[in-house]
Amino acid sequence: MFTTDSIPIVNPTASDEEYSALWGVAGPAAKESLWLVHGLSRCWEDFSPIMADLTTWWHVHAYSHRGHGESARTPGAYRVCDYIPDLVNAVKEARKKCVLVGHSLGALVSMGVAAKLPDLVSAVVLLDPPGPGFLSRIETTPYGTIWAALRKHAGRKDTSAVAKELAELRVTTAHPGEITRLGDVRDATSLRFVARCLQDLDPNVFGPPLEKRWLDGFDVFAVANQVKCPALLVVADAERGGMLPPEDANPLAAALPDCSRVDLPGVGHLVHWQDTSATLRLLHGFLGSL
Repeated sequence: MFTTDSIPIVNPTASDEEYSALWGVAGPAAKESLWLVHGLSRCWEDFSPIMADLTTWWHVHAYSHRGHGESARTPGAYRVCDYIPDLVNAVKEARKKCVLVGHSLGALVSMGVAAKLPDLVSAVVLLDPPGPGFLSRIETTPYGTIWAALRKHAGRKDTSAVAKELAELRVTTAHPGEITRLGDVRDATSLRFVARCLQDLDPNVFGPPLEKRWLDGFDVFAVANQVKCPALLVVADAERGGMLPPEDANPLAAALPDCSRVDLPGVGHLVHWQDTSATLRLLHGFLGSL
């Protein structure tokens, strides 16, 4: 059973504080701690497909980033480097060695925390982190259109209507000139989940990634080189919406000193939703090796 609690990060509104108040859950106590760190526009519930399975072995923590879910809003502070101190402080407060499992934005944040806390982070799992080359041309990818639409709908409470509108959103594919409905590449339950997350989302979170300021103050490859613990890098299929194409994946894998890389052909960016069994198999294999 999970208990909902406020993770002890204080002073969410103080302008001179570098930390933000986070809201999340913790599973049954176990010897080892594992933190689940979600991607842009989602919330801690994003890990529901894999969370219960992991609690068999791990003391699982999941939280919502600043600006997401019930966590504090921090307008003007939504770059990748702004999210990192929140988790740094939470891990320090927990006073327990841990593994970080991050998806997308959460993977970048997890990498940053692992670099800053080598004595507390024993391993890190990076599920399709967005590469710097990919983000530099975001307007040419489906996510330029998707993120702009999500920003428009952030705060709306009518989940069903938003899900239907998102399904009709026209987005580009990996093939130049080809357009498709978002509803043809994301199923109805996935879109409803996104629509529900949008109810509690600060639209300002999309400013930095859409304006190509997300990585300001965060050098992906330099940070990766500072991660001395074992790292599992899971690369989704760029043809299916993966955010880590080869020109980003190859140097990232090379920069991580102790990297186990696994590519998932045919699986898109939402790896833990689109192939839950493969995600769990990789997690158990990697975590069992520690």
